[in-house]
Amino acid sequence: MGEYDNEIQERWGSTDAYKQSQSKSSKYSKEDFEAAKVDQEAATELFVYAFGNSLPLDSEKTKAAVLAHRDAITKWFYDCSVEMQKSLAVMYIEDPRFKEYYDGRVRGLAQYVHDAIQAQ
Repeated sequence: MGEYDNEIQERWGSTDAYKQSQSKSSKYSKEDFEAAKVDQEAATELFVYAFGNSLPLDSEKTKAAVLAHRDAITKWFYDCSVEMQKSLAVMYIEDPRFKEYYDGRVRGLAQYVHDAIQAQ
């Protein structure tokens, strides 16, 4: 079991997204998880580019980052609707672990990712 498995189970265990994610990911090999991480990292890099170039939230590059983020989640874990993505975005600024992931790349990135996702 992973470090956060109990927390994840408590917060989302009864949701369809959790069940779908468990169903999909239970079949994944180590290589599959690595490929999922590559897709997620690619989306993050799109956000880094947009943020680093001070692109507006409604720019094509920023919108592409938002879509890549949602597509990676849908491809590897569960059907990520716009509303679900917006809920995730709130965690990116409220949960210190997520905030650190983004702000560890570039200070202020977590807020930009949040705002870009909320702006769609």
